[in-house]
Amino acid sequence: MITLNSYLYISAILFVLGLITVLSRRNAVAILMGIELILNSANINLVAFNHFGGGNLSGQVFAIFVMVLAAAEAAVALAIILNIYYRNSSINVDNITNLQG
Repeated sequence: MITLNSYLYISAILFVLGLITVLSRRNAVAILMGIELILNSANINLVAFNHFGGGNLSGQVFAIFVMVLAAAEAAVALAIILNIYYRNSSINVDNITNLQG
C-alpha cells in the first residue's frame, strides 16, 4: 500500500536532485530543468497532502497554479536564454557578465 511517506520520499529525492542540478550546472538550460524538478517535487507534496489530508480540491488547485507558473517561467526564461545566446554565442552562466544591450 502506498502511504504518505512514500510520496514524501519521492518528493524529497526530486527536490534534492533539482537542487544539485541548479547548484552544479553552468548551462542555463540545465539550471532551468533543475528548477522544474524542484517545482514538480512541490506539486507532488501538494497533491499527496491533499489526498491524505482532507480530500478537498485545494491542493490540486495549488498544483495547477504551480504548473501554470512553471510554464510561464519556462517561456520567459527560454526567451532570455535565446537572447543571451545570440549576444554571447554561449549559454554558460559563468560567461554572462553584462545583461545590458
